[in-house]
Amino acid sequence: MGNSISLRIKQAYIVKKQRPVNLELNTIKFPPSAISSILHRVTGVAMFFALLFVIWAWAVSVSSPEGFADVQAIMDGFLGKFVAIGTASALIYHILGGLRHVVMDLGYWEELESGNLSAKAIIALWIILTVVLGVALC
Repeated sequence: MGNSISLRIKQAYIVKKQRPVNLELNTIKFPPSAISSILHRVTGVAMFFALLFVIWAWAVSVSSPEGFADVQAIMDGFLGKFVAIGTASALIYHILGGLRHVVMDLGYWEELESGNLSAKAIIALWIILTVVLGVALC
């Protein structure tokens, strides 16, 4: 009985020893499909926080003519344009990523190669549309 316990402990130690340990986060490389999925979640959270700014701006702008002028001045400045472009960019990616997920739910782009290709296409389209939007708003 003592030998079987000793053997189990040795087996548990060997199993734990053979596991790969990678604690250097800069060496981990995510595939494009993982990056796309993470970006979809991040843009959802970003839009939530941007909504706080939008609600504040609406509330102040309808409170008085001075409040409207204040919000208009903020939106004409760097901060307002940065928030507007950032919010619209997050919305663009979230919509594109959502459409990609819908297509995947229909049974397409589920293979590794097509999934990574669709993720790269969505990210590239997002960057192009964000640049176009930035040029249009500035």
